[in-house]
Amino acid sequence: MNLGASELLLILGIALLIFGPSKLPGLGKSLGEAIRGFKKGLNDDETLAKARPLNENENKSSERVSTSQATAESSRQEQKTTDKSHS
Repeated sequence: MNLGASELLLILGIALLIFGPSKLPGLGKSLGEAIRGFKKGLNDDETLAKARPLNENENKSSERVSTSQATAESSRQEQKTTDKSHS
């Protein structure tokens, strides 16, 4: 999908009508920051994946540890709630 000059001008004109000339620069800035952040997040994920790829056994054991930690934390929260309600 290639956009020519006339299509870009049409899109810019519609955006100008909808948002007005005062909000358009701020909108462009926030859109640019969002795209930059998205690209940075993708690059960070790729860097982490290349740095230490997990094999199948390590992946399963780490999932079990995180699940058991979450279960223990949930149990503690329930115990605190139960203790407060009986007081």
